[in-house]
Amino acid sequence: MDNIKPAEIVRDITLMGAQKAKLPIKDILIRGFLAGAFLSYATTLAFTVATQSGLSYVGAMVFPVGFIMIVLLGLELVTGNFAIVPMAVMDKQITMRGLWHNWFWGFTANLLGALFFGILFVLYSTKLGTTYNFETAERLIAVATDKTLAYKQQGAGGMVVVIIKAILCNWMVTLGIVMGATSNSTVSKIFAIWIPIFTFFAIGLEHSVVNMFVIPTAMMANAPITMYDWWIWNQIPVTLGNIVGGFVFTGLFLHLTYKNR
Repeated sequence: MDNIKPAEIVRDITLMGAQKAKLPIKDILIRGFLAGAFLSYATTLAFTVATQSGLSYVGAMVFPVGFIMIVLLGLELVTGNFAIVPMAVMDKQITMRGLWHNWFWGFTANLLGALFFGILFVLYSTKLGTTYNFETAERLIAVATDKTLAYKQQGAGGMVVVIIKAILCNWMVTLGIVMGATSNSTVSKIFAIWIPIFTFFAIGLEHSVVNMFVIPTAMMANAPITMYDWWIWNQIPVTLGNIVGGFVFTGLFLHLTYKNR
């Protein structure tokens, strides 16, 4: 049978979390850089398709290609590791030192990959800064503004909203990572990953690595967003919310119900 039982899946992803925590810095940086860039490719594709079709859900349908490439190639996406690395800690396969090692370098590498793609995107799409009048950039700026200044205008309420959206987002993202381990068939893996990733993007939730591309790239395209707006009203609270969503609702819950099965 191609389908893998839940208890086996949890054992497999717990072992995966332990292996990720023991990776050398060089490997985390390379794999994390690629993951950040691939997710930026997927985000650009989704925005382009949504803009050309006028249908946001069409963009959400193609967005999962980035996650699929990341999972199939075994790359380092820090938001996925917010669930599976703590599972290895709870199973006593690694220590908290290994967790912080993976999270810190994974976050750094994802950021570098997203920024690198963002710089190249702005250079080619603006014809080396000579024009900013194109639809994808306008959509990017509008989305980035909603992800920062809109929350800022709401004050404390906006901060609560962004954290909630980040928690809900990474619940689905980490479920996508887990779903990728439900089968040995590549086709089945692709479909299983696609379901939760499409869900979070279509709803419009907050993913920290996606935002590492969207917000700074919009800033480079002349969006009226400051570094303070980016980090205080999005990147930091979204990262914290992603940690809660991934660790509690996927990592902890799956560990508690399947660890002794």
